[in-house]
Amino acid sequence: MKFYVYLLITNIKKKKITYVGYTNNLNKRLLSHNKSKGAKFTRGKQCKMIYSKAYDSKIEAMREEHKLKKNYLLRKKIKEGYKI
Repeated sequence: MKFYVYLLITNIKKKKITYVGYTNNLNKRLLSHNKSKGAKFTRGKQCKMIYSKAYDSKIEAMREEHKLKKNYLLRKKIKEGYKI
């Protein structure tokens, strides 16, 4: 089974905000976020997935998720490469 780290982007008050998470099913998780059943931060907001990367284990994905959450400059670099 593959696990994925992903980066979502949404507009809040004309500002691009990112959200990082991990899952074993990208499509289902994105639908969950957009149907107000995802993380509290993304409820009621339309999100777009701008980055994802596959890992062979849940532990690897969780480590990468933590790294991406803590590294603002990396998230900013990914965000700047994406045009809404």
